[in-house]
Amino acid sequence: MIHFKAEIERFETMGEKTGWSYVFIPEALANEIKAGCKKSFRVKGKIDELEVSGLATIPMGEGDFIIALNGPLRKKLRKEAGAAIELFLTEDKDFKIEMPEDLEICLSEEDHLMQNFLKQPKSHQNYYINWINQAKTEPTRTKRLVMTVKAMDKGQDFGTMIRESQGKS
Repeated sequence: MIHFKAEIERFETMGEKTGWSYVFIPEALANEIKAGCKKSFRVKGKIDELEVSGLATIPMGEGDFIIALNGPLRKKLRKEAGAAIELFLTEDKDFKIEMPEDLEICLSEEDHLMQNFLKQPKSHQNYYINWINQAKTEPTRTKRLVMTVKAMDKGQDFGTMIRESQGKS
């Protein structure tokens, strides 16, 4: 487990990450958590006194990573950009997101749909699953399932699907 202090930072303009609040993890510290890893992985531990698990690290190049701190997490911490926090982190090897049954049924309709989904990096599979699971109404969930199936038909990753749906492809 690594221990370090950091400041919550915020992307003013950074493409799809614009507005995100995050903690920067330099390569040296990332290597202490998961040596030699250059792609996203999950961490658990404590941020200040708050227990956390399943937090995704996002590669930023050169071996550096960030951990995005979403609104609900910042609210629990009672901190915003510019605030100092203390982190105790280790790799979360137990983290798994289960595929929802309705998504599995939709992707099982044609072999290539499930194959394309399983070819996605684990982080993108999780983006799709979380996005579907966060739908607040049944019509929204159905729309997201349809969009996911269309994206898998085209072999698109999550970001490409979202940009295309917003007319930004």
